[in-house]
Amino acid sequence: MTSSQEDIERLDSIPGISTRMAEQILAEIGTNVGKQFPSASHLCSWAGLVPGHNESAGKRKAANMKKGNKYLKSALIEAAHSVRGSKNYLGALYRRTAARKGKKRAGISVAHAILKISYYLLTRKEMYVDLGEDYFDKQKQLSIVRYSIRRLENLGYNVTITEPKVS
Repeated sequence: MTSSQEDIERLDSIPGISTRMAEQILAEIGTNVGKQFPSASHLCSWAGLVPGHNESAGKRKAANMKKGNKYLKSALIEAAHSVRGSKNYLGALYRRTAARKGKKRAGISVAHAILKISYYLLTRKEMYVDLGEDYFDKQKQLSIVRYSIRRLENLGYNVTITEPKVS
């Protein structure tokens, strides 16, 4: 099996990326990604999947996305919109972002995440491992507990917390 075939299989392991899309991504960014781009951020910037920068007097103003590789960008945004209902990390990221910023920005945010994941899979030569749909809930579990306790105490309740039994 050739290294490009292995790279296609690595990219194909990402949710929303089909074999054909993996071939298209590799055709646009090349096979020696680590040598061509020093970091994942550089790759995302080259692809145009970063926000525009328009700041004056310390205030951020509305700005369009950066111009980049339009073929890669459109393919990744299409892949991002395809994972919106899936039960995995990228689907959760899409729904979380869409609730706050809308569907188009969510698509761009997930496309950015997919490209970063692709960079790391290609440079580290490993397969995709999903973080899970409940990743964001686990990340902020402690803050949810603190917030709930504070709300209940403000309503006049005495709250004691016990750790759940692990079975």
